[in-house]
Amino acid sequence: MADNETSTLTDREMQVMGYAKRGLSNEEIANIIYVSPHTTKAHMSSIIRKLNAKNRIDAVYIAFKNGIID
Repeated sequence: MADNETSTLTDREMQVMGYAKRGLSNEEIANIIYVSPHTTKAHMSSIIRKLNAKNRIDAVYIAFKNGIID
């Protein structure tokens, strides 16, 4: 992960990560935060790219390991 890459996560991306760590699907997250599943997927794609993760599970692991989420 690049230096200060986590500081570029938006508040919404942090919110999505919080739900992703619980194992919620994009559709479930979308219903909770009142956006489309496509928008949630876009947020997850951005998170995965910013954290240099392989997938959403890896992104959650990286975020947890680096203290981004607890």
